[in-house]
Amino acid sequence: MPGVVTGKPLSIGGSLGRSGATGRGCVNCISLAGEHLGIDLQGCTISVQGFGKVGAEAAKLLNQKGCKIIAASDSTGGIFNPKGIDADDLIVHKRELGSVVGFRDTDTISSTDVLEIPCDILIPAALENQIWEGNADKIKAKIIAEAANGPTTPKADDILDQKGIFVIPDILANAGGVIVSYFEWVQNIQEYFWPEKRIHNELNRILSDSFWRVLELSNKEKVSMKMAAYCLAVDRVA
Repeated sequence: MPGVVTGKPLSIGGSLGRSGATGRGCVNCISLAGEHLGIDLQGCTISVQGFGKVGAEAAKLLNQKGCKIIAASDSTGGIFNPKGIDADDLIVHKRELGSVVGFRDTDTISSTDVLEIPCDILIPAALENQIWEGNADKIKAKIIAEAANGPTTPKADDILDQKGIFVIPDILANAGGVIVSYFEWVQNIQEYFWPEKRIHNELNRILSDSFWRVLELSNKEKVSMKMAAYCLAVDRVA
């Protein structure tokens, strides 16, 4: 049964839309957060810590929505240009040189600086515990989309909540990959493969439903989005 393993190449039963699913799911959640907060993504400034598979895909899709990428980093360092960075060109630059550093018309900054750059949307897509009590108060974003696993410590969560920053928790913001892995399993069982457009539509449908459920519980119980997401998850498992 090929469905017991997911994330496979297309030639042995993989699913279309799997490679960029986590970044796409993150962008879907950001769009929903913008809708909730009354923020038009057109012209929003974006800072991405971790310009890897997920962060680069999210940056590319946000660029296509009219957002302006102003800062990005990877394990080698960070770059900044308040006038904007073309995500597609940066992807090519990193593929060729192995680093975002040195991209045209940018200043070199640290990966920590990327977190603290004034922006509308911050995407921590690197390692865990990057936002902690020592730097949480310096973050100036309106929305944080946790594309990495556990990028924010519990104490930092409290600080961000007090600052009124809208945080899309990791188990929601980066769920796109596992959701499309589920789609792959379903397709393998059915022995029928979906077109990529259906993958994208189904992903958006599931994430949209989850986002509004988490938001509803957050408002009802007066807790953060992260706590509401954990409560829903525990309730479903229990």
